[in-house]
Amino acid sequence: MSKIRCGWAGNDPDYIRYHDEEWGVPVHDDATMFEFLILESAQAGLSWLTILKRREGYRRVFHDFDPVKVAAMTESDVLQALQDEGIIRNKLKVRATVKNAQVFLDIQKEFGSFCDYIWSFVDGKPIKNSWETLDDVPATTKESDSLSKDLKKRGMSFVGSTIMYAHMQATGLVNDHVTSCFRYNEV
Repeated sequence: MSKIRCGWAGNDPDYIRYHDEEWGVPVHDDATMFEFLILESAQAGLSWLTILKRREGYRRVFHDFDPVKVAAMTESDVLQALQDEGIIRNKLKVRATVKNAQVFLDIQKEFGSFCDYIWSFVDGKPIKNSWETLDDVPATTKESDSLSKDLKKRGMSFVGSTIMYAHMQATGLVNDHVTSCFRYNEV
């Protein structure tokens, strides 16, 4: 018997693996949270599968998702990154990644960890929704609105409410697996 999954997982093996193993699992380490922040920001206007297929390119270009190294990238490093076909070569997004890494580090200093900061937007525990269909799942929530507004105020970009809600879903701040999905009760 095949497993019932959220409809967006489709048939692509990478997408299925991502859905089954990562999406919605609560993240409590800053390294993983930073990785998803970079990837979600890069995804703006594109499909998640497009970014997922380039994940290793992003890992290579952005120093294995080390925020200290990304924050220290120079203009020369940015120009070199923009030549790499392993990522989406959008100048605004690449430059935003460097700036967002700098803000990420500032947030770490202020709150002790980025995870302490971001989890405060959901009172420290995942919001478990009970969506029956993908059509029920919202694109934004009051929590993603607040998070987006605060990150923008701190100087991040490509962190609109829709992007941040996707980030919250991916990193398990919310459980948006549909109720019929086998992962719904697992995460």
